[in-house]
Amino acid sequence: MEDHIEWVLEMTIQDGMYDGVQPLIDEMVAATQANEPGALVYDYHLTEDETRCTVLERYADNDAALLHLQNFGAHFAERFLATFAPERFTVYGPSNDALRGALSGFGATFDTRIGGFCRV
Repeated sequence: MEDHIEWVLEMTIQDGMYDGVQPLIDEMVAATQANEPGALVYDYHLTEDETRCTVLERYADNDAALLHLQNFGAHFAERFLATFAPERFTVYGPSNDALRGALSGFGATFDTRIGGFCRV
């Protein structure tokens, strides 16, 4: 767990884009699950009023997170940003300079773990 990178990305669904949310998420989840063994958690949540979406992600380490970002950029970034407007993006864990650089354009903030445990 000490190497795990996690993030929470809160987003608003762009006007007129709701119908594209589920197909995009289904495709992204399938691709991530099939091609990224270092992706440990990849979980989307929709608000009751269907206007906001939050994704919770956990990666084994910086390399796994960077692989995800590479795949995201190559296959999904354009459609993702047309569908969602990121509002808050918090990254947790020992993110290295490469990961911080890759996420800086998304307005990410970075928090460092100072204590706790995980039973999973």
